[in-house]
Amino acid sequence: MNEGNFVQAHVLIEGRVQGVSFRYYMRQEATRLGLVGWVRNLRDGRVEAVFQGDQSAVEIIAAWCEHGPHGARVKNVLRHWEILDSELISFEVRPWGS
Repeated sequence: MNEGNFVQAHVLIEGRVQGVSFRYYMRQEATRLGLVGWVRNLRDGRVEAVFQGDQSAVEIIAAWCEHGPHGARVKNVLRHWEILDSELISFEVRPWGS
């Protein structure tokens, strides 16, 4: 983790997480929490996201990822802390990744 309370986390969410508006609900939640970053579907069926902001807000959204929106069936969430990416200025839904 980084100095202070401003952190960045990278998460991979496994389960039934595509086709349930997971990315759009995540963007809504991240924006509500004041986070920046991005989310995208992966071709293997997972959802990948990066969150940056106050550590307590990142912890809240990481906990949200454990269940996701109505209709999602989360099996596993992998999270690791990263060095801050200064290029992030908002929270966006990105195109599919590999």
